[in-house]
Amino acid sequence: MSDEGRTGVHSAGFTAEQIDTGRPHPARMYDYYLGGQDNYEVDRAAAERVIELLPDIRTAARENRGFLRRATRAVVGRGIRQIIDIGTGIPTSPNTHEVARATDPDVRVAYVDNDPIVSTYAGAKLINDGNAEFALADLRDPASILAHPAVTELIDLGRPVALMLVAILHFIDDADDPAGIVAALTEPLPPGSCLVLSHGTSDFHDPGRLRAVSDVYREATAALTLRPRARVLEFFDGFDLIDPPGLVQPPFWQPERPVPEDPVLHGLGFYCGVGVKR
Repeated sequence: MSDEGRTGVHSAGFTAEQIDTGRPHPARMYDYYLGGQDNYEVDRAAAERVIELLPDIRTAARENRGFLRRATRAVVGRGIRQIIDIGTGIPTSPNTHEVARATDPDVRVAYVDNDPIVSTYAGAKLINDGNAEFALADLRDPASILAHPAVTELIDLGRPVALMLVAILHFIDDADDPAGIVAALTEPLPPGSCLVLSHGTSDFHDPGRLRAVSDVYREATAALTLRPRARVLEFFDGFDLIDPPGLVQPPFWQPERPVPEDPVLHGLGFYCGVGVKR
């Protein structure tokens, strides 16, 4: 077996030398919002500009992460033992496989991200426990993801799968047909599969501030396209949302304890939900 096969890290047209430290990268900015250290000065400067415009962005990132953990437990609780996590981002423990395996140690997870720096951490932080693979690939090419060895060697599309698109689709421009991408990824999944999705929205903040935030991301490696609730709901076509709670802001998706009456939590610019394929 090749070194690639032993490590479980599969590349797809990218190399570590292609890590771009001259422009902010959304995954590294997100790592900064979460208080992580795996970012560069250019990422921190851009993230601080966003924080000045949207002081609740750190809370939004933490709450979105909390949604990921609760949704992972929910899909594993439904009997799903295979997960494809696209847009993995910089590993932040507990990662998807750690949460899932707290319920069942045999859960298999295929991680996908297009940032080479994520790949450099994958061996140590994502796939070192086995039953996990990492593919360096781009969401804009869904067919290549589903055909990628990191996915095909681990995931059986004949059995239910949880597809995770957490805080990633708002980096896909309308011209790239995000709904078509989701449809291409979910069409091969059997009934009973789950779609776990969160998405930034324009519904809760001043349009002028959001335009300024978008300007920051336009200088990064991926522009930001915020969408209203109706557009986010369209991504669940063919899926029945788990309801309660349906499509809601992250703090209100199956919270583990009562959510405080905090205007910040009620104003977070994210929607999230979990759908079950019909």
